[in-house]
Amino acid sequence: MSQFRRLEINGGHVQQNLESTTSKLSILPAKNGYTNSQIDDYRQSENGRSHFKWQPNTTLSLSARFSRPISQLKGTAGFGFWNAPFGDPTVKTPAIPKAVWFFFGSQPNRLPFYKHPTENGFIAGTIHATRWQALRWIPFAPFVLAINNISSVKHRLWPKVQSDLGIYSTLIQTNVTQWHHYKLDWGLKECKFWLDEELIHASPVSPTGKLGFVCWIDNQYLVATGNGRFRWGTVPITQSQTLEIADLSIKKGIKVKSKR
Repeated sequence: MSQFRRLEINGGHVQQNLESTTSKLSILPAKNGYTNSQIDDYRQSENGRSHFKWQPNTTLSLSARFSRPISQLKGTAGFGFWNAPFGDPTVKTPAIPKAVWFFFGSQPNRLPFYKHPTENGFIAGTIHATRWQALRWIPFAPFVLAINNISSVKHRLWPKVQSDLGIYSTLIQTNVTQWHHYKLDWGLKECKFWLDEELIHASPVSPTGKLGFVCWIDNQYLVATGNGRFRWGTVPITQSQTLEIADLSIKKGIKVKSKR
């Protein structure tokens, strides 16, 4: 665990046990302001995203549990790989998002990471918004945002936009307060996600380039919808929340076989 940066903001706390290879990420009650507990390897990217460590053909595995069930967790949390698109103390410039991860977002989060209608919850999934299928929508963005306000049109158009953005995800239905083993295989052409050795999701796209590892729990929310609504803020935390992980392993050079 010593290779990871610890990020503790406004009451966030990272407790690491090197002997048992466990980490406990905690956030304390907070009425206002941003609080975050995080470990990542962004510090290895002093010259920006081009120096992120991880690329396709990488496998991440770990065991994890939350202190509260999904219905009681507030904010966002998760673990996996992404490009820190909204900025970071070490990577300050924004970018088009790319990620392959296990991600949780509570209400009032409304994020395009989700393929299911609720737009929040605990998912396994990908987003690859830099591929050419996604970039071709840029000239039509104002038009898409406008007509997505018409619900009958949005139901037909937005799933196509999501697919072109590389958004493929599945909702995870499990008791997250118990220890579970999570694994993701980030392959060259697809990504596979496993829960307790059972395949739960396969994304037909794979983010290209280099991404950074992140594991975190915080109290933020982000609304970014297909009809142009965008706002960011924090959710009050009335009780402490924790994310514990153990037996974290990241291995390069794993060739993920296609299901086809």
